[in-house]
Amino acid sequence: MTDEVVLAPLPPARGRGFAGTWWGLAWLRALEDGALDTERLRQGRRHARAGAVGAVSVRPGRLTSVVRTAGEDARRADVLLRPLDAAEWDRLLETAAREAGHLAALLDAELPPALVADAAAAGVELLPGIGDLEPTCECGEWDHCAHTAALCYQTARLLDADPFLLLRLRGLGQPQLLAELRRRSTARAAAAGPAEPAGVPAAEAYARPVPALPAPPAVAGPPGPVPGLATPGVAGEPDVAALEFLAGDAARRAGRLLAQALAAGHAERAQEPELERWPDAVRMAADGAPPPGVARRLAAGCGRGGVELALAVAAWRVGGARALAVLEAADEGPDPRAAEQLALAFADVEPRPVLRGTGNRWTVRGADVQLRYGAGRWWPYRRRRGRWWPAGPAEPDPVTALAAARDGESWATAGPLADAGQASDSKTA
Repeated sequence: MTDEVVLAPLPPARGRGFAGTWWGLAWLRALEDGALDTERLRQGRRHARAGAVGAVSVRPGRLTSVVRTAGEDARRADVLLRPLDAAEWDRLLETAAREAGHLAALLDAELPPALVADAAAAGVELLPGIGDLEPTCECGEWDHCAHTAALCYQTARLLDADPFLLLRLRGLGQPQLLAELRRRSTARAAAAGPAEPAGVPAAEAYARPVPALPAPPAVAGPPGPVPGLATPGVAGEPDVAALEFLAGDAARRAGRLLAQALAAGHAERAQEPELERWPDAVRMAADGAPPPGVARRLAAGCGRGGVELALAVAAWRVGGARALAVLEAADEGPDPRAAEQLALAFADVEPRPVLRGTGNRWTVRGADVQLRYGAGRWWPYRRRRGRWWPAGPAEPDPVTALAAARDGESWATAGPLADAGQASDSKTA
């Protein structure tokens, strides 16, 4: 279908990721989820970072390059990806031609997610999945070796710059693809004929009778008397500050619920869940600014202390109920997925931090920072005055979370509750 394209070697990639676009990350996910030997992937990343991958040949169904590694002979590495057949290309091109935005995005060297989703709905998988990247190398290994892994990591960088390489791998080069898309778009427009003018003539619209406005709603009666908050001679007078805080919280929550109800798609979204006593107390304190006395009552009503409330509020402000659950999660056995992510993420980091793991918590030796794994994310923590404080929102990878933990002291010190918690902490130290 198309001629071969040969791309010059890229410079070393030290200190940067291999992919930044969503399609480049999808390519790496297909490699890493399908490979059986994570050590070979780690070696391949090192080779690619060091610039060991030579010129890359891209043609339908095959990537080829020579990988030269220190202390080894040069090895030819190939990665195979099944080209689309004629029927699949027809469905893909029809899908792209139906939407003008698909063609515009492709012309801007973007691979729109909607095009990939529409193609998948038509039975065409454009991006590779697990096991789709088939390796073959002169070194003789049957699974992904360090050479084919290096080629795949290098290809992710190339795909970031030019998503048409993926389409060429699937069987159709950029000139042929764009020419066919323009031909089909022009044919569809010609078949549709001239567009009918929208709307109605202005004279006809102004001649229509204006319907009567609906009757206004009935006027509400006058408000009732305001109850007295301080009654002389009566024991158990209400706490005025607490009532004002509760009224403010009710108004804030009502405003949030009203905004959600008026937003588009409200009927399809899940309703706000009812919270138990402690999470709801934390939400109230996080949304507002309770006076110290009210904050103490909120904490005491849940059997908690002021420092616990300050910690919980700090967690809520960086991640809501999920962050609170991570803060208070029992120190259980480690999740194997978390340990594997740590090993891969810090494989190429120099100097590598020394992490001491306890359950799903990893503390950096010699530093007041900690990572916690929960809800599939990494949560940064920072130690202050003998306690671990949330240091920022959750991150998808531990390297970014560790950087946030080192820079995130402001999260732990923000707000009057944190100040009150620290003061209470110092009294009980």
